[in-house]
Amino acid sequence: MKVFWALAILIVITLTVWSVCFSVHVTQYAIVTRFGDPVRVIEEPGFRVKWLAPIESVVYLDRRLLVLDAPSPGEPAREFLTMDKKNVEVSTYTCWRIKDPLHYLKALGTRQEAEASLGVIVASELGKVLGEHELSALLSIESEELKLASIMEEIREACAQMAKAEYGIEVIDFRIKRINFPEQNRNSVFQRMRAERKRIATRYRSEGEEEAIKIRATADKKRTVVLADAYRQAKEIEGQAEAQATRIYAGAYGQDPEFYEFLRTLESYETSLTKGTTVILPADSPYLKLLSLEGASVSPTTSQPANPAPAEESVDDDLRQP
Repeated sequence: MKVFWALAILIVITLTVWSVCFSVHVTQYAIVTRFGDPVRVIEEPGFRVKWLAPIESVVYLDRRLLVLDAPSPGEPAREFLTMDKKNVEVSTYTCWRIKDPLHYLKALGTRQEAEASLGVIVASELGKVLGEHELSALLSIESEELKLASIMEEIREACAQMAKAEYGIEVIDFRIKRINFPEQNRNSVFQRMRAERKRIATRYRSEGEEEAIKIRATADKKRTVVLADAYRQAKEIEGQAEAQATRIYAGAYGQDPEFYEFLRTLESYETSLTKGTTVILPADSPYLKLLSLEGASVSPTTSQPANPAPAEESVDDDLRQP
């Protein structure tokens, strides 16, 4: 019997300690409520005590950085209208955390309610800001027209002020993840984009062809100048060579005119009288004097016969001497 009462007392003490003691994790806020009304906020982690339930109870809130996707997975994309009346589907995410736990608990209470309320604020500010800008500020290849970064910062500041004032929430960051056109408008928009890109490509090709024509004209001009200068230099060199050849020929002719005439005639024969060539000239033509019998018996350096008879007779007289 004593063991039973001891065990019962131990159980009561354990439950009492369990009811009055609680711990706060580093990732949590703890709010102690007394009969449902918050009486104190505990932000530092550690071990704490309170009155027995149901006099006092503890509500835990997540103090970590949280992310809200809009639309959430499974929800259809939201459409917004730009200033130039273009419908776009925009997907965003918002990084937030609890800044004022007591204000947050009184205004919202749970994370589901907080995300729903914050989502309404984000959608409202997003539609408002997009309605003040044209589509080119969101989607453009021209860096001067693109204003996406300033748009996101403007939305973040507006959402941060409203969320902090109404719910005790701090908006850390806001980003647009994806921008698309509605399905019913997507094909027509893509066709306009293709036509615009084709027009720009045609303009670039025309400019490139014009530049190519200029480059070719400049190259042709330089080529003409270079060829003319080369032709002039070639003619100067040819003239100098001909003058030098004339001087050499004149010098050779001056040393031995008959021998020079003989060599030049042979060179002329070699050039003109080739195989298969027919030449018709008078028999007494000076050009053929070296080919005639009379010309063949004449030495190139003297007009005396090649084998004079007196020379042979003088040899015989020498042999007959005793």
